[in-house]
Amino acid sequence: FMESLSLSFHNHTLIITINRPDKLNALNKTVIKELSGVIDDVYNNVEIKSVIITGSGAKAFVAGADISEFAGLDAKAGKAMAENGQMQVFNKIEHCFKPVIAAVNGFALGGGCELAMACHFRVASSNAKFGQPEVNLGLIPGYGGTQRLTQLIGKGRAMELLMTGSMIDANTALQYGLVNYVVPQEELMSKTLSVTELINTKAPLAIAGCIKAANAVFDENENGYEMEINIFGELFDTADAKEGATAFLEKRQPLFKGC
Repeated sequence: FMESLSLSFHNHTLIITINRPDKLNALNKTVIKELSGVIDDVYNNVEIKSVIITGSGAKAFVAGADISEFAGLDAKAGKAMAENGQMQVFNKIEHCFKPVIAAVNGFALGGGCELAMACHFRVASSNAKFGQPEVNLGLIPGYGGTQRLTQLIGKGRAMELLMTGSMIDANTALQYGLVNYVVPQEELMSKTLSVTELINTKAPLAIAGCIKAANAVFDENENGYEMEINIFGELFDTADAKEGATAFLEKRQPLFKGC
């Protein structure tokens, strides 16, 4: 039993719903801890091919961090909170070798925007709103928001949103490249599932390679071009690559097994 998350399974796609509708799904210690455990299971469970993260209700994906937990924190405790969230959840999502997609319904603010950005890409409902309003609390984002927002929408736009704390709507997020699709709220889950179901038909090791190589663009310790060459080469030793080529030549759909 989980206090703050509900899970459902749909054709090899795990749907993680943050379930605190009375708090607009705000992130607290329990959410972070439970998310960490579920993401660990995603890494280890062969039945799970892809993941969708969403929020319960029509109002919010995640409306931010639970500010009630901020009271009385000092510098050391604040740093520990950010470190724990980044290491236990946000980095694990970003580097997950299975696709993790955010289905953003309503408000994705502060930690909610950061959670959406840690996912590999985002599908938004037309009522979605994004923002990093931490400056209004005398703070900055602590779960990777300064880094990922800049990577995704560019420095000038990121600087403006970080410094003003302003929100942008779904269509602006689409124009900025922060989301891949904007759909009516009632179509959000079906649209996101249609994308994961397409990805689930592809070779899992190749998907993992795409994620790893694309993430290397932003890692100064990695040479992404070299990584791409190595992964490309390694995949030729997989049964899936042989199946892919055979299926192509035989003009049939490939059946990938992840090996």
